[in-house]
Amino acid sequence: MSAFKKNVPFLSINQAILVSGASMVATTAALVGLALAKDKSLATLPLAGQQLFAMLTTIPAAFIMDRIGRKAGFVMSSFFGMAGGLLGAFAIIQSDFTLFVVAVLLFGVHSGFGSYYRFAAADAVQDSEKGRAVAWVMAGGVLAAFIGPNLAILTKNIFPAAEFAGSYLVLAFVYVISAISSICLKLPHRSDFSTKNALPLRPLRTIARQPKFIVAVICGMLGYGIMILVMTATPIAMQHHSHSFESTALVVQWHVAAMFAPAFFTGYLIERFGLSKILFIGGLLGFATVTINLNGNSLYHFITALIALGVSWNFLFIGATTLLTETYRPWERAKAQALNDFIVFTTVSIASLSAGAIQFNFGWRAVNWGVLPFTLIILLSVVFLYFQERNLKTEATRF
Repeated sequence: MSAFKKNVPFLSINQAILVSGASMVATTAALVGLALAKDKSLATLPLAGQQLFAMLTTIPAAFIMDRIGRKAGFVMSSFFGMAGGLLGAFAIIQSDFTLFVVAVLLFGVHSGFGSYYRFAAADAVQDSEKGRAVAWVMAGGVLAAFIGPNLAILTKNIFPAAEFAGSYLVLAFVYVISAISSICLKLPHRSDFSTKNALPLRPLRTIARQPKFIVAVICGMLGYGIMILVMTATPIAMQHHSHSFESTALVVQWHVAAMFAPAFFTGYLIERFGLSKILFIGGLLGFATVTINLNGNSLYHFITALIALGVSWNFLFIGATTLLTETYRPWERAKAQALNDFIVFTTVSIASLSAGAIQFNFGWRAVNWGVLPFTLIILLSVVFLYFQERNLKTEATRF
């Protein structure tokens, strides 16, 4: 059995569970925070904390798994998810906002490890399969579009006096599946690379100065940051415009579906049209999101905008991940991937924390106007990459 078949299906399952938990938390955490926090502007603090801890976990997670293996690291991280679910349920029952924040932080630790599912897939297969492997792992999130929000709807009233406590309790048991799936993986360890001493280990600054690395980081961090900023503010904006929780869950569901469903063909599109063009389309879809949001507050506007946002994120994140894998050697992966994900999740943390403050103090329109400069930066960086690659191809043909 090929390395692709041995690992990608299980990593896809893990990704589905990771995103299911994240989408359920995204659907409920701001509302729970709104109910529990005395200062309502802190309603998105749990989500911001989740992203912060995901960011803080990325570097130690990379080096822990480089030492003990990714399989062991993924199994270990599942227990953080279980603990977060159990503590979250208890915090809601006790009406303890601080304890709820701590619970969501544990989900962040799990996410910090889980952010390497896509790299685990890319590093386990041949170079020609990297884009497809990343895309298929990310496609696991399609299931999450239906599991996460519906899990919240179906379980929110298990404890009538503590809305959503049942959702977090059930989520704890979902992470058991993630642990079992991780045990089934057959991933290569760092010591398995027979050519690791063939070339010298480059300093991190040398790797990070490569134009491809810089563009990959820009597209990854800004694409993810824009998505989190708008998505985190959406439930609060919808509540402000008198939409029901069921409508909010529906919007999040379609958003998550749009984030991951394109992954079934994103890898093919990258192979067919090239990374630069897919990244550029991802940036354009970011502009489309803002345009739709600024032109109305109906359910139709929210759904359409969040679908465009989801596809934008998909093209930018998968494209950026694939581009990043072209910048390091296998034995350099830990520090290169750690730096990338640290930057990405730092941006995501800032975006998530800013969402509540911007939404409460300046409104939904300010949230959307605020992301426009960053979409422009993405587009300019991709244009730079396109012309650089074209120039390199032109020079290569001369010799």
